[in-house]
Amino acid sequence: MAVYTAKTFDHLIGTAGFSDTLLKNHFTLYQGYVTNTNKLLDEFDALRKENKLSTPGCAEMKRRFGWEFDGMRLHEYYFGNMTKTAKPVDQASPLGQQFKNSFGSFDDWMKDFKATGAMRGIGWAATVWDPTAQRLYNIWVNEHDTGHLATCPIVLIMDVFEHAFMLDYGVKRADYIEAFYNAIDWNVVQGRLDHAVKSCK
Repeated sequence: MAVYTAKTFDHLIGTAGFSDTLLKNHFTLYQGYVTNTNKLLDEFDALRKENKLSTPGCAEMKRRFGWEFDGMRLHEYYFGNMTKTAKPVDQASPLGQQFKNSFGSFDDWMKDFKATGAMRGIGWAATVWDPTAQRLYNIWVNEHDTGHLATCPIVLIMDVFEHAFMLDYGVKRADYIEAFYNAIDWNVVQGRLDHAVKSCK
């Protein structure tokens, strides 16, 4: 029985800097993570009923589960923080002020975020909120499930696996990063930050 249902992000079709073919291929890839997450959950249920939870096969599936689940969830966050009607961030907003408090200025946050995304390798660039230090960090998440900062909710994330840009940009990752930056839905980012701050009090 499916626990998760793939979300629809067709409203992003037509986003400047992203071809329809790229987006549709990316949506299909995301749907595969949802399918595999549900398959693993079904297999865990079957193994529990058969009293086979201590088998090597189950152990490997447990390790795989985090990769499939995070592949599902990070893509939902990624598509969820994009819009084809993007507007510049309001630097006087609470979000803008938090960028300033954490990085010195919005421009410094932006340079740091783009540099994180441009790092060699495949993975994700994310801005996260640390409730202990009351500040934002830009981090690199490798292979979906490696590099997350414990207790730090994601407020913005960018996919920098090749499938996110090579069809449109080849190896020009910087051009893709600029296109993504111009498609960020800052209202969503502000909402995630607000939720993170409130939930951690």
